[in-house]
Amino acid sequence: MKAEQQYIDLFSQCEALICRHSSEVMNAPRVNAFADFERLGFPTTKQEKYKYTDMAKLFAPDYGLNLNRLDIPVNPYEVFKCDVPNMSTLLYFVVNDAFYNKALPKAQLPEGVLLGSLKDLSQQHPELVQKYYGKLADTSKDGITAFNTAFAQDGFMLYVPKGVVIEKPIQLVNILRADVNFMVNRRLLVVLEEGAQARLLVCDHAMDDVNFLSTQVVEVFAAENSVFDLYELEETHTSTVRISNLYVNQEANSNVLLNGMTLHNGTTRNTTEVTLNGRGAEISLCGMAITDKNEHVDNHTFIDHKVSDCTSNELFKYVLDDQSVGAFAGKVLVREGAQRTSSQQTNRNLCATREARMYTQPQLEIYADDVKCSHGATVGQLDEKALFYMRQRGISLKEARLLLMFAFVNEVIDTIRLDALKDRLHLLVEKRFRGELNKCQGCAICK
Repeated sequence: MKAEQQYIDLFSQCEALICRHSSEVMNAPRVNAFADFERLGFPTTKQEKYKYTDMAKLFAPDYGLNLNRLDIPVNPYEVFKCDVPNMSTLLYFVVNDAFYNKALPKAQLPEGVLLGSLKDLSQQHPELVQKYYGKLADTSKDGITAFNTAFAQDGFMLYVPKGVVIEKPIQLVNILRADVNFMVNRRLLVVLEEGAQARLLVCDHAMDDVNFLSTQVVEVFAAENSVFDLYELEETHTSTVRISNLYVNQEANSNVLLNGMTLHNGTTRNTTEVTLNGRGAEISLCGMAITDKNEHVDNHTFIDHKVSDCTSNELFKYVLDDQSVGAFAGKVLVREGAQRTSSQQTNRNLCATREARMYTQPQLEIYADDVKCSHGATVGQLDEKALFYMRQRGISLKEARLLLMFAFVNEVIDTIRLDALKDRLHLLVEKRFRGELNKCQGCAICK
């Protein structure tokens, strides 16, 4: 039986149950999404976009799903005590794929800001949420997006009205919790109106050592003159599969920073699609992966310059150890008439062993003549001359290797626009290279 069939049967049997435990807004595109999934199925390696990650194989095992929305026995505010020095955040949780609303931060949000359960907010503000939900995530083009839209029942939403600035960073922690092999399907919706500003840090953690598979679809709307930072940090374990599709739409003079960092994982596939729809829009798209054992990280990006006078800067770096595998495919499209486009794409990779594998495909497609665009990729090993130079000065081989790898990824960390988070990442990355447990101070979740 193909991997799709078990989910086709499941949806056919449980459609009423899925809809009953969600909202009308989330239910509206569900039937069409399921039809798209039946037609498309899971992507395979025969498709260029998914050449290095076999989705059908990942979905083949039998996973449990919480379609009946039973309470998960965990209070994340008790077990998760994230202490990033000098960074005060508004802390929220999604347990598996349900927003945790039994306890919330006491800090007051600015007037007009909506933050919380996507299901609940879509019931309270249906016209607002309906305006945005599913509008960027096209189920007719991607089987994973179609699957997620068909099965997702809740998630997280952030709405920032015109001219409002949220001073404190928002931290959203996705916690995977189950006693059996488990699948979660969550949605994130972020809307910044004209001139709004916000920063969101999303952390992925796994509490249990069972096999997890999570699908996530994120839609970000950045209106004119808005500023938005999205940082994603994955620290799970080798039995997790994370599949995330991120869609971003930017209007004139908006400024967006996306930075995805994978420190611990099993198999990760991140898809990021950015559309620059207004003149003067600027996107910084960055990523970093540190892998060992048999870990697998695949990043696929697409930046669409639809209008003139926009800027995109893209930087991805990988450090691969043992038998781990990395993949990067990045495409920048400059459409006809998108004059005075400035675009730079860079992918640099270190293979610390001969068994590690890296696949990279930087791409530029340009239909305008007044542009400044560049792209490039490198795959190599640590500089033997630098190692020799450092050892001549009394530095051990292990420490010299660590220092060179740390310096290599430092450029990605330095794109972070939160000093406290930047300092914390420097520490976590150093501990990761040293093979130490990446346990946040006071956190009972991080393993």
